[in-house]
Amino acid sequence: MHLDGSCHCGKVRFSVEADSPVPFMRCYCSICRKTAGAGGFAINLGGLTASMKVKGKRFLKIYRALVPHGSGKGKHRSSARRYFCGHCGSALWVWDPTWPELVHPHAGAIDTPLPTPPDHVHCLVGSRAPWVDVEGKPGDPCFDHYPDMSLAQWHERKGLRSSSSG
Repeated sequence: MHLDGSCHCGKVRFSVEADSPVPFMRCYCSICRKTAGAGGFAINLGGLTASMKVKGKRFLKIYRALVPHGSGKGKHRSSARRYFCGHCGSALWVWDPTWPELVHPHAGAIDTPLPTPPDHVHCLVGSRAPWVDVEGKPGDPCFDHYPDMSLAQWHERKGLRSSSSG
């Protein structure tokens, strides 16, 4: 599915082909919550990096979060790059060189009408803020950590994988 997106001030505009365009997974981790979470969570979509076109690149800024080491001692810089507009601060997408073929636009930055998800998956609920209630439909899967499926796998299981995936 072709998606068009932009920041609030309009200085950055982008387009991307999304093979996983349904906004279903709500991430409650502190990074997503603080950088893009309007309701105490953020929603990312799955797009194909090679198809991404960006106007206003000079306004882009990148944030790489500090995350705890697996040992629990100290922190290291995340490989994930969180792109945002340096003028208005809008969170736009996440890209990680670990999976260079994928880009994850924030659903809130998309201007194209998105499909309504049949349900939601709630991930990293164990790190949600105390004031955030996990809202959704009865039976929505909730995970204290990461879910047992990827964006692409969820779309495939639901029969929602876009034809742009090749």
